[in-house]
Amino acid sequence: MMTPQQNRAIFLDRDGVINRAVVRDGKPHSPANVAEMEILPGVPDALHRLRAAGFRLIVVTNQPNVSRGVQSRASIEAIHAALRAALPLSDIRVCYHDDADACRCRKPAAGMLLDAARDAGIDLSASFMVGDRWRDVEAGRRAGCKTVFIDYGYAEPEPVDFDFKTTSLAASVEWILGHSGQEK
Repeated sequence: MMTPQQNRAIFLDRDGVINRAVVRDGKPHSPANVAEMEILPGVPDALHRLRAAGFRLIVVTNQPNVSRGVQSRASIEAIHAALRAALPLSDIRVCYHDDADACRCRKPAAGMLLDAARDAGIDLSASFMVGDRWRDVEAGRRAGCKTVFIDYGYAEPEPVDFDFKTTSLAASVEWILGHSGQEK
């Protein structure tokens, strides 16, 4: 059995994994503010179980609406403050860029995961990336993590190379623990 001293993480997309995504025309979007943000059912318990199993819980989220000028950085930070207050998160990493910026942090690039691993000494091969879009799964794959795809049937391409497909973070906990050498 692995111990909490071994550095491994669950990397979590934010919208659609931790909190409910705002779905318009079949595509997920970020909540505009704290009042619109709703933590998904089962998430607090799932995170507590994963934390108790010795995982660091790190949110890695693309928030291009800041770059696009349709959402303020302050509103994103307020949502993150509310999430930190409600959930046992270790860290939140944010990419505020849009695709045209061609940065190394915007998923599907693995920059946020690689930086978090470097900063906290995380073993990426013993870690997992959980997301609801192809960009999340691809970032996890590029970083060398096992990947979990939460399928909401969005009107967009699905990832093609994931390790586990499920319907929620809560529904993925048993699989993660079973594939991490951790007892259930």
